[in-house]
Amino acid sequence: MTDLLKRITEDQDPFKKVASHIPGFDGYVERQNRRAADKLLRETVAERFESLWSRTSALQTEMVSAGMISYLDDMERAAIQLRTFIDKIRTASYGYSGLFDAVKINEEELTELYQFDSAFFMAEEEIGRALDNVEASLGDEAGLPAAIRNLVGLSREVAEAFKRRGDLFSGDTAEA
Repeated sequence: MTDLLKRITEDQDPFKKVASHIPGFDGYVERQNRRAADKLLRETVAERFESLWSRTSALQTEMVSAGMISYLDDMERAAIQLRTFIDKIRTASYGYSGLFDAVKINEEELTELYQFDSAFFMAEEEIGRALDNVEASLGDEAGLPAAIRNLVGLSREVAEAFKRRGDLFSGDTAEA
């Protein structure tokens, strides 16, 4: 996350650099930089998951071509979970709330948001490996159902993790 924040900070315009020396304005600039970094992070996560969704769709097409119709419902569940996650992370509120925003996000909550978003990169790698496993199992009638169940489970987990991320905004931190 510090690399993203550094990148945002380095790219800021000269006015912001000068204004950051004005007492009280520095905190505002820092919050704006954090908002921009958070948005950049989420867009990157969404792009990576978009490629996973595309791979899932390609595997479904391959299964249809190979006559493996019985596995399509399960693969579609994984595809739907991934698509839902992608759509939600792209449209989620981001970063540090502004002065007049309906929901206020403090620094501690923002740190938790960054931790959730960073964890999505690890989930992306796991789902990528699960897709590799599904692809490798296409000719294996015994291993394919387990590989697909793993993919569906991981896809569901990432969607549920995003819901918990959203709970930080609503203040609803009760465990499901």
